[in-house]
Amino acid sequence: MTTRPLQVLKAHVSSPKAWIVIGVTLAGVVILAEAHRRRRRRTGSEAAKEDFGAFLERFELLPFPQPPPPALKQPLAGLTFAIKDIFEVKGYVTGFGNPDWERTHEAAEKTAVVINALLKNGAKCVGKTVLDELAFGMTGENIHHGTPVNPQMPSHIPGGSSSGSAVAVAAELIDFALGTDTVGCVRIPASFCGIIGYRPSHGVVSTIGVLPNSQSLDTVGWFARDPSILHRVGHILLQLNTVEPRRPRRLVFADDLFELSKVPKHKSLYVVSKAAEKLSGYQPPKHINFGQHIASNVPSLKIFCEQSTNLQNGISTLKALSSAMLSLQRCEFKTNHEEWVTSVKPRLGPRTANCVLTAVNTSLENIKTLYKVRSEMRAALQSLLKDDGILIIPTVADPPLPTNLKKHSSAEFFDRALALISISSMSGCCQVSIPLGKHEGCPISVSFISYHGGDKFLLDSVLDMYSSLQEQATVASSSLPFADTNGNLDTSELLKEKGNAAYKGRQWNKAVTYYSEAIKLNGANATYYCNRAAAYLQLGCFQQAEEDCTMAISLDKKNVKAYLRRGTARESLIRYKESLQDFKHALVLEPQNKDASLAEKRLRKLLN
Repeated sequence: MTTRPLQVLKAHVSSPKAWIVIGVTLAGVVILAEAHRRRRRRTGSEAAKEDFGAFLERFELLPFPQPPPPALKQPLAGLTFAIKDIFEVKGYVTGFGNPDWERTHEAAEKTAVVINALLKNGAKCVGKTVLDELAFGMTGENIHHGTPVNPQMPSHIPGGSSSGSAVAVAAELIDFALGTDTVGCVRIPASFCGIIGYRPSHGVVSTIGVLPNSQSLDTVGWFARDPSILHRVGHILLQLNTVEPRRPRRLVFADDLFELSKVPKHKSLYVVSKAAEKLSGYQPPKHINFGQHIASNVPSLKIFCEQSTNLQNGISTLKALSSAMLSLQRCEFKTNHEEWVTSVKPRLGPRTANCVLTAVNTSLENIKTLYKVRSEMRAALQSLLKDDGILIIPTVADPPLPTNLKKHSSAEFFDRALALISISSMSGCCQVSIPLGKHEGCPISVSFISYHGGDKFLLDSVLDMYSSLQEQATVASSSLPFADTNGNLDTSELLKEKGNAAYKGRQWNKAVTYYSEAIKLNGANATYYCNRAAAYLQLGCFQQAEEDCTMAISLDKKNVKAYLRRGTARESLIRYKESLQDFKHALVLEPQNKDASLAEKRLRKLLN
C-alpha cells in the first residue's frame, strides 16, 4: 500500500537524483526507527540493572517558559516526573505495554492534556514507564519489557498495572509520576512500594490523550513520596481553588475490612485513630460493618451475590461487588479493543491473555445492571460519608507476592485485593493509599476514601495528618509485640469508644466511668486522660480536668487538645497566666488553631 507522503512525492518529484536522496533519507529513518524500537525492547535482566527496570524510554519534555520575576515561581518548578506508557506524547508511539500494539499504531499527534498541565506549571517529564500489558493486571509483571524491581522488596512484585511509575518514585529517581487506576492500578503498587498513591474521583481529571481500558472505571492517578508534592500535583490536575474554609473531619473505620488484613491492628487501624486524636478538628470516630452497609444500600448486587460461591470472612457483598467491577471492565474493554485483538492476534503473557480472552467472550446483556450497581454504590458512599467523612480501610489485605508465582497459587490474594479495590472503582469516589512503615519486612498501608468530588477535602486531610501518622507508625513499629496485652488493649479501646459515645450523648458521668476503666487497663495512653478531662470540664470538675491534662502532656508533649483543655480548666480556676501559657503552647504546636488564638487574645485582655 502506498503511503500518503510517497503519493505526494511521486506527483511532484521527477529527478532521479532527487529519488536517490529521498531513498537514502527514508532508509535512515527506517534504521533510526528500528534502533529506537530495539532500545525499547530490552530484556528483563537489562531492564532490572538500569533504573530498577522502571523506564521503557528516557527523554525530556521541558517545562513551558516560566514567567519572569517578580511573578511567583510555578508550583511544580524544579520537579521531575515520568508517565506510564498509556499517555500520549506528540511524536511518540504509545506502547500500551505490548509490542504488537506499538507495531500497529502510529505516533501520537497530540500530547495528553494532563501532561501539558504539568509542563505548564513548571515540571519536567523524563520518560515513559513500564506497565502490565494493556493495563490489564495487578502484579506489575510484563513478559516483554521485564518486571520493575520493587525497591522495598526486590524479590516480590511491585504491583500493577502502573508498576514502573510506582517503582521510579519509590527508588527516588523522580519526584512524582503519573499512572492510571482502573481496578487498583495506582493504589496497589503504591501500597507494595511504600509510597503515596492517589486515585481521584472518577471523571474529574481529564483522560484526553490516555488510552482507555474501561472508561467507567479509568482514572488518571499519581504517585509521590512527599505529601506536599502529592497535594501540589493534585491542585494542578484537579484545577482546585487554593483557599477553602477548613471543615471538621469524621473518620469512619470499616472494622470488618480490617479483619481481612494480616497486619496487626495496632500497626494500622490504631495508628490512624491515635494520629487523629492528637489533632484538632477531628470528630470522635465511627466504627461500622461496611459490608452490611453496602448489602443494605446496593440492592442491584443481589444478582452477583447469587453467582458468588465459597465466600468467607463475611465479605460476600464485596466479593459480589468485585465480580460486578470485573464484568464492567470486561464489557468496556471488549467494546474498545475487540476489533484490534481479533485482527492482530497479539502475543500476550498468560495472565493478560486469560483476561483479554474472557473480555472478548463477555456478553453485554448485563451492562445496564452494572451501571446501576455503580450508581447505587456512589449513593451508598455519599449517604455514609456526606461532606465530612473519611472511610478508613486497608489498601490491600496481603503482602506483595513473590515474582513469577504460578497463577493458581495466588487466586485468594487477587480475590481479597479486588474486594477492597472495588469500593472506590465502583463508586467513583476518591481514594489515597498512605504508607505506615513495615510489618515483618513488608510495607504497610491504609487507605482514606472520601465522597465523589471530595478531592480537595481528601488531599487536605492527607497533608494535615501525614506527619502524625508517620510518628504514630514509628511508635507502633518500635513497640513490643502485644501478645500478652492485646486483650487489654482491645478492651481499653472499646471502653474509650463507649466513653466517646456517652460524651456525645451528653452523659458526662458515664463517660468519666468508661474512660477511668480504660485508664486502669492502659495507663500509658494520653488520649484516655485527655478525653476524661473533657468530660470533667463539662461537669465543672476543673481541678480533676487539669490533673488529667497534665498527665496526658507528660505522656505526649505534642498533645494539642491537652494544652487547650488544661488552659480552659485553669482559666475557669482564674489562673490566667498559666492558662495563657497553655494556649500559647498550643499555638506553637498548631499555629492555625482558632480556639487557641481566640483564647490567647481573650486572656491578654483579662491580664491587661
